[in-house]
Amino acid sequence: MTTMAEPTKAPTSPEQVRRGRRMALLLFAVGFGPMALATLMYYTGWMNPNAVSSHGILVQPPVAVEELQLNGADGEPLTKRFGPEVEGAEWLMLVAAGTCTVQCEELLYLARQVNIALGKNADRLSRAAYLEQIPSDLAARWDDEYATMEKLESQSGSAPAWPAGVDPARAPEILLVDPFGNIMMRFNIDHTGKEMLKDLKQLMKLSQIG
Repeated sequence: MTTMAEPTKAPTSPEQVRRGRRMALLLFAVGFGPMALATLMYYTGWMNPNAVSSHGILVQPPVAVEELQLNGADGEPLTKRFGPEVEGAEWLMLVAAGTCTVQCEELLYLARQVNIALGKNADRLSRAAYLEQIPSDLAARWDDEYATMEKLESQSGSAPAWPAGVDPARAPEILLVDPFGNIMMRFNIDHTGKEMLKDLKQLMKLSQIG
């Protein structure tokens, strides 16, 4: 009995390989180009006619969130939530403080209110806090007032390696992390909620990623 041989698949030509690579680069540029452009404009002021691009303090150069060595409430490394390969990556406002006293609570409150004020873009931003010590009074109120504020923990048990100029044990700050996992901006107690909101709205307008 004669059997028919299966047709041999033609080898991929060099031109097909090059075409596939060009297509992959094009898809990446379409998906993540706006985010890269927005970040560039904020870091350099490029294409900004007023030469003033933000109220927050730019972190220059940006610091990868993985440098902080933090875990989420689920025990997984925080860095796993960011990057071009992560579907649904979001912006993050991270409140960092030593002992969470009055100024720290003010930033917790501002982060919450700014998140709400983003309106239709509120779900593009998540909030978290790394607090070395939480006073008993705040701990008792946490679930009522900050239930949606995720508490982070250090992976090593020691204080994270904060970006230059950031010392939460001395003064609490809010760190803004972009969907790529870059700590790109920070706010302190001198910044108003209106200023934070304006910066976030502008960033989200410039980029649809996250």
